[in-house]
Amino acid sequence: MNAMKNRVQLIGNVGNDPEIKTLENGKKLAHMSIATNEYYKNEKGEKVEQTEWHRVTAWGKTAEIIEKFVVKGKEVAVEGKLTHRSYDDKNGEKKFITEVVVNEILLLK
Repeated sequence: MNAMKNRVQLIGNVGNDPEIKTLENGKKLAHMSIATNEYYKNEKGEKVEQTEWHRVTAWGKTAEIIEKFVVKGKEVAVEGKLTHRSYDDKNGEKKFITEVVVNEILLLK
């Protein structure tokens, strides 16, 4: 059961071309956003679409795959873990980020 403690699986469309960075040691880092859609009916019986945006980060070989094959609009499936972090921006304000750190990606359509 330990493998299921912090596990996220998403299928969605990439919202922007991935941002790729190469670190000093040559390791790749990829950032992108993924939109997932859910549908439900409101009180009037009308179909409503709800879109959620997810920040996604990948390292190493996974980031290299993203760099080569992923573009805005591409449908992907990702699996990873949910992480939270904070940093101080250039104005000294504390910012908080929640993201999925990907360990596996599947390229769909």
